[in-house]
Amino acid sequence: MLNRYAMTIGLLVLLQTLAHAQHGEYTVATLPPVVVKTVPQAGDIKVDPNITEIRVTYSKRMEDGSWSWGQISDDTMPKTTGKPRYLADGKTCVLPVKLEPGHTYVLQLNSLTGKFANFKDRQKRPAVAYLLVFQTRTTGGTAAAK
Repeated sequence: MLNRYAMTIGLLVLLQTLAHAQHGEYTVATLPPVVVKTVPQAGDIKVDPNITEIRVTYSKRMEDGSWSWGQISDDTMPKTTGKPRYLADGKTCVLPVKLEPGHTYVLQLNSLTGKFANFKDRQKRPAVAYLLVFQTRTTGGTAAAK
């Protein structure tokens, strides 16, 4: 039920954002930024628990110092070990973290409701919300569902 609700809200936010594109001219420049890559990759169930940062790369240069690393619960949010920052490319944001073995993590990059939308391009257009879900492997090799 929560997944359907989240998908519906996400779709509504996307449709609203698309409506703001300039006079129906759809280009990379006029549309909102989207996630093109994450490290770890969404859906990965064998993430090394020793990695020390999560990276998200967007389709265009982003507003420096602006981000929304959201959570759905305290249990699924990784512990942070420093402040987020953008790499020199202006597209990749890095979050320093400490992960645990055999744990499921869920991060909202901008919220699905649009309430937290601080990942935005340099023209101040909020990025399309993205749900990053992954699991770290246990010492035995595969991640345990939690």
